[in-house]
Amino acid sequence: MRTLRTHSSTFSRGGAELLFDGVKNHHVTLPGQSDPWDMKQLLAWIRGNMLKERPELFIQGDTVRPGILVLINDADWELMGELEYQLQDQDNVVFISTLHGG
Repeated sequence: MRTLRTHSSTFSRGGAELLFDGVKNHHVTLPGQSDPWDMKQLLAWIRGNMLKERPELFIQGDTVRPGILVLINDADWELMGELEYQLQDQDNVVFISTLHGG
């Protein structure tokens, strides 16, 4: 079993933080497991452990909803492999909602 892995996740801008009790910054320690965590597993963990309300506004199926920009260490997650990206110690994952009501 691997040791605990720590990742910093930030939820900011556009209202994404409202789904997490208004908290913009989270320092997350993920449970140890035999294989490295990937983004798909992180999103499932976030859904089960951090989302306080209306998960359908953040997650659709196994991924984030359209309109949620995901950055891993300041790079678009599309360049990093999206759901398959294997998290590294101290990764910074940012979720930004680009959708705004009118």
